[in-house]
Amino acid sequence: MRGYTMNKDDYLKRLRRIEGQVRGLQRMVDEDAYCIDILTQVSSATKALESVALGLLDEHVRHCVRHAATEDPAKADAMIEEATRAIERLVRS
Repeated sequence: MRGYTMNKDDYLKRLRRIEGQVRGLQRMVDEDAYCIDILTQVSSATKALESVALGLLDEHVRHCVRHAATEDPAKADAMIEEATRAIERLVRS
């Protein structure tokens, strides 16, 4: 079981909403919408994706890393390193 399993339906709902936002962006570009309006929507979609990413990261640490720490400290160290790299990627993006 993954850390996000309990909230999988919520994540899927949020991702579908983001998918709709991206389709809306495509439509805006196709219809030659004002640049700033498109950028505003890009920012909104980006923030929504960041929110999903942070939620997944939180659940990964609370579920997967915590479980590994009780089962195998060496595995927990590897998972902490993995989570740290994921945080670094999120910060850079």
